[in-house]
Amino acid sequence: MKIAGVQMNVSLMAKEENLNRIIERMKETAAEGAALSVFPECAVTGYCFESLEEAIPYAETIPGPTTKRLQEICRKLNHSVVVGMLELAEQSVYNAAVLITPEGVLGSYRKVHLPFLGVDRFATPGDRAFEVHAHPEANIGLNICYDSAFPESSRAMTLQGADLIVLPTNWPSGAECVAEHAINIRAMENGIYYCAINRVGMERGFQFIGKSSICAPTGETLACASGTEEEVLYAMIDPAIARNKRVDRVPEKHVIDRLADRRPEMYGKIVEPHGLQPPNRS
Repeated sequence: MKIAGVQMNVSLMAKEENLNRIIERMKETAAEGAALSVFPECAVTGYCFESLEEAIPYAETIPGPTTKRLQEICRKLNHSVVVGMLELAEQSVYNAAVLITPEGVLGSYRKVHLPFLGVDRFATPGDRAFEVHAHPEANIGLNICYDSAFPESSRAMTLQGADLIVLPTNWPSGAECVAEHAINIRAMENGIYYCAINRVGMERGFQFIGKSSICAPTGETLACASGTEEEVLYAMIDPAIARNKRVDRVPEKHVIDRLADRRPEMYGKIVEPHGLQPPNRS
């Protein structure tokens, strides 16, 4: 399966402009033979909203007008797409990612871990368990940006059979270590492909650092982007490799299986509730 990651600039509060640019890139990546294109976090809307009231007019339901329009393009191109947007559900706004195929919305995700930054200061935390979506060519899990700092989310989807985890992100200055190292580690420790697609450009004083990457189950970088330019990354992924968790480095003498070698009975402390107060939750 050939996948594409589109590192691009995004215009705040300019849905039509952003959608038109997304669609043009989809046409380009489909013409290059990619079955799936991945775009940044909040690629439809921009990210640095100053209040919930400012963000609400740019949020919409899933499915909704944006997903319908993207589905029509997916159908014409026989293509799939993951794109970041704001989801409106009742009176809540979620930072969301949606996986769309020619048949419609295959799955969506609401960002679980919210930093004190941009629209996440006002968004509602994701309320759904981590899921894996059965795309015709691979089992795909969705995370968004800050979720990559919490290895439990990737592991939960790996245990559900994910071959590929897709991470639309908006990494600003200060997130260089995550961009350059954490994505490789998430791929390696789970034996999966990992596609992290960031944006570039400046928005309300925040500089976004690019450095998008696609990583193999070994942790090897298959493709990576610069820190400043709009770029399209391509990589081939093979779900059969991601599904073979046993690595025989020296048969009968050095064998690694990071799923079979787990000791869940020793990890209880990880899931105990805590009393710490996040800075964006009063």
